[in-house]
Amino acid sequence: QVQLVESGGGLVQAGDSLRVSCAASGQTFRIKAMGWFRQAPGKEREFVAAIVWSGVATYYADSVKGRFIISRDNAKNTVFLQMNSLKPEDTAVYYCASSLSPMGATRRSTYDYWGRGTQVTVSS
Repeated sequence: QVQLVESGGGLVQAGDSLRVSCAASGQTFRIKAMGWFRQAPGKEREFVAAIVWSGVATYYADSVKGRFIISRDNAKNTVFLQMNSLKPEDTAVYYCASSLSPMGATRRSTYDYWGRGTQVTVSS
């Protein structure tokens, strides 16, 4: 089992930056990739960014490419999502997820464990 806890969400203005974190615990040695997804009211949960643990591969949704950066701290089993130039359409609950496979990191179905999410609200 892997437990994930997100933190760092909040209310910001358009154009601001915010960093959310996800701390993993439990059987972290099994993790091969971690990702961030988000879900806005009335919409499906969508992929945002992912990082493969074994290398330096990162993936981003087109909507956040160039604005968001995913990174990790292996020693602390923590993954970060640095969000810059935030827009009102980035408003959502952001979920952290971990996968036991390094493949398919952009697909929701790949992920085995999920956090409870952290709210990010961007005002215009």
